[in-house]
Amino acid sequence: MQNFENFLLNHLPTSKSIHPTYEKALQKMLVAGGKRFRPALLLSVVNAYNPLLVGGAYFAAYAVELLHTYSLIHDDLPAMDNSPLRRGEPTLHVAFDEVTAILVGDALNTYSFEVLCNAPFSDATRVALIRELALNGGLNGMVLGQAIDCYFENKPLGINDVKVLHINKTAKLIAASLKMGVIIIGDEKLGERLYEFGIKLGLLFQIQDDILDVTQSSEMAGKLTNNDEAKNSFVTLLGLGGAMNEANELAQEVTEELESFDAKLKDELSPLLTHYINRHR
Repeated sequence: MQNFENFLLNHLPTSKSIHPTYEKALQKMLVAGGKRFRPALLLSVVNAYNPLLVGGAYFAAYAVELLHTYSLIHDDLPAMDNSPLRRGEPTLHVAFDEVTAILVGDALNTYSFEVLCNAPFSDATRVALIRELALNGGLNGMVLGQAIDCYFENKPLGINDVKVLHINKTAKLIAASLKMGVIIIGDEKLGERLYEFGIKLGLLFQIQDDILDVTQSSEMAGKLTNNDEAKNSFVTLLGLGGAMNEANELAQEVTEELESFDAKLKDELSPLLTHYINRHR
């Protein structure tokens, strides 16, 4: 992933303006790091089937990371989670102000699609990538999940509705990352299979985050923890033991499906996913 990190640093959003802090704010959460989990998924798929396309795939991986980073910036706002810490750094509304954080989130959102427009692929492939990212990151994906999450604070949901919430808020962008890798290599049937796999993986990822929220310190997590009491988290609904059981069952299901992939894909994804599949344990 070092090559991707270099690509990201060489393509940071810039702005020539009279604003004294806008450019610094645009770049702050990107250079702060993060797991880069979604870009790694996309690049692993491309590398498994056509390593010659990985250089171009950096554009798509970066677009996903931009959209994800915007979502974190907005998620941390006072009107939403009111979190002071992200990726081990003060959140943007703390480091700068709330208006800056809102506008930087808006800018990174739109910049993600500008980056995709510049990807060195055919027009048809670029349109397919843009569509996939928009569908899963937008009004019937991540944004919908966030809207449900915020609206139902202090209003307990049933387990099926909580899954719908987190499939939209978290899982769809993870699933889209895998599918975008397949769009680049051109295999529609594999794309649908990996998308469904990604939904399961994303749901597991969210259950694990809910578990880590109550078992890790803010310093360990790099973000504010023990902050979900009002939220419809899996721990709030099922208790820590119930959430652990849910995560263990889903981890087993994801592991079995990973083992069923062809050797090239399994060899690429296994080093990345083995850690994440078991990180709640």
